[in-house]
Formats: sequence, C-alpha cells, structure tokens
Amino acid sequence: MSSAPTGKEGLCMETPTVLPTMDVDKAVATAFVVLLGLFLLAMTVRCARLVVDPYSAIPTSTWEEEPIN
Repeated sequence: MSSAPTGKEGLCMETPTVLPTMDVDKAVATAFVVLLGLFLLAMTVRCARLVVDPYSAIPTSTWEEEPIN
C-alpha cells in the first residue's frame, strides 16, 4: 500500500498552476529600492529648485524690514 496521494487533489498540491517570477523577499526588497530611488529623485529636484531660486521658498512677509526702536 502506498501512502502517496493519488488523484487530482495530490497533483494540485504538488505542482502550482502559476509559477512565481520573484519570491516575496526579493519583491519587497525591489519595491523598497524603487520607492527609495523615487524619494531620492524627488528630494534632488526639490533641492535643485531651491538652489536655483532660493527666494521663492521664503514668504514675502519676511522680506519687510523690522523697525528699529
């Protein structure tokens, strides 16, 4: 007598119908690196805009001189 499963149930449990292209750990790491790259790109663009025109980030109310008593 064999203890191996026979029939459709045993076959379905042994061979998955869709083979994953990436394992979960590699997919999470890849997504993290992509999001980190997008964040770095956004910060680079923001800093470059600040370097090009620094006075655009300052509110105009701070441009006024304070009265000296």
